[in-house]
Amino acid sequence: MTRLGAGLLIVALLGGCHAADSTYQGYVEAEFVDVASSQAGRLETLSVRRGDQVPAQAPLFALDAQPERAQQQQAAQQLAAAQAQLADLQTGKRPPEVAAVRAQLAEAQATARNAATLRARDEALIGSGAISQAQFDASRAADDESAARVRQLQNELTVASLPGRAQQLAALSAQVEAARAALDQANWRLSEKTMSALRAGRVYDTLYRAGEWVAAGSPVVRLLPADHIKIRFFVPESVVGALHAGQTVTLHCDGCAKPVAATIRYVSSQAEYTPPVIYSNETRAKLVFMVEAWPAPADAAALHPGQPVSVTRP
Repeated sequence: MTRLGAGLLIVALLGGCHAADSTYQGYVEAEFVDVASSQAGRLETLSVRRGDQVPAQAPLFALDAQPERAQQQQAAQQLAAAQAQLADLQTGKRPPEVAAVRAQLAEAQATARNAATLRARDEALIGSGAISQAQFDASRAADDESAARVRQLQNELTVASLPGRAQQLAALSAQVEAARAALDQANWRLSEKTMSALRAGRVYDTLYRAGEWVAAGSPVVRLLPADHIKIRFFVPESVVGALHAGQTVTLHCDGCAKPVAATIRYVSSQAEYTPPVIYSNETRAKLVFMVEAWPAPADAAALHPGQPVSVTRP
């Protein structure tokens, strides 16, 4: 039946009985929760079946996660490497390297002492003409060179105990943060391969079978939480003004053990399911307005989407 045809049928029903007994026709409607992964992959495990009642956090399905696990491992190793480089730069040279510089310094200091002794001796001899000027110049140059070597190694020893320069530390710190962000992203992608129910509900349908390829964002499981079931019914123009959000109505359906209370949450401000008409006193009775009412979750469990209901109001 078309939407327009269903509306005409409802109008006919309303015209025959609403004014007499305040009973209105409607149906059960559901707001489904389609559970999907943001990642694509082959459906590896489907943990539920159609009709199952699942609690919150229950596993629903899992996609093949081998590529994501490899990416996570790679990101973790890159983070470890960046952290090691930063730690190495912060601590300066290793103890064996520092010890080697100290040994070189001790050797240079011994050489410098010998050079200083030779220079002092040659200075005493040059005045008496016992040695040539060239020999004295050579001993003086050797003393200056050995003293410079000592100063060089002393500076190297000081630098060896210092951390890296501020700019180098900042660059490596940024690399560590980038690697940590990449690992967080890899962990999130991996977590998206296994989906669980965020809320308790009934498995209304499963849309894929194990082994099938699932595109990113494609729903695999359709859940129906108990508090996502509502009633839509239709009232004539003469009645809609008396209904408001928060008002309680009573539902009647075939197979229901007892009447079910529901609370109105929405009253449409526009006429629906009506043919084009010229509004007049005679045609206004053909207008209907859609109203939505929500039963308590405990009562909603016995209702089924598409089920016809009758609604009465106080």
